[in-house]
Amino acid sequence: MMLKSKSRMAFLIICGSIFLLVSCYKDKTVIEEAAEVTRTVSFSKDIVPIFNKSCNTSGCHSAGGLKPDLSASNAYNVLTSGSYYSKSKPSSSFLYQKMLGNKGAVMPISGSNSEYNALILAWIKQGANNN
Repeated sequence: MMLKSKSRMAFLIICGSIFLLVSCYKDKTVIEEAAEVTRTVSFSKDIVPIFNKSCNTSGCHSAGGLKPDLSASNAYNVLTSGSYYSKSKPSSSFLYQKMLGNKGAVMPISGSNSEYNALILAWIKQGANNN
C-alpha cells in the first residue's frame, strides 16, 4: 500500500513537471527595430544625449551612482575600459544587449527605445569613436 502511494506521488510529480515545462515556453520575441542608421554617429552629439536623458539622471548611472558611470565627462572612458562594447561583434555588445533587455533588466528602465538602440549599434559598428 505504501508503494502504491509513493508510485502515485511520483507519477503526479512527473506529470506536473511535464505540464509546467510544456506550458511555459516563449514562442516569439518581438523587437521593434528602427531603420538602420547609415549616417556618421557622433558620441558627443548622439550618444551622450541618450545617456543624459535616460541613464545618468536621478543618481542612476552618474558619478557616485550605479556602474557604469555614464555622465558626459566619464562615459566614453568607462565604456572603453569596461569592455561594454565589441567592435568585432557589435550586435553582441553588452551595452547594446542590455538596452534590448537580453542581459538582465532592459535599460533604460523606461523601456527599450528602438531609435536609441539603433544609434548605439551604429556607433559601435562605426568603431565606437570618441567624436
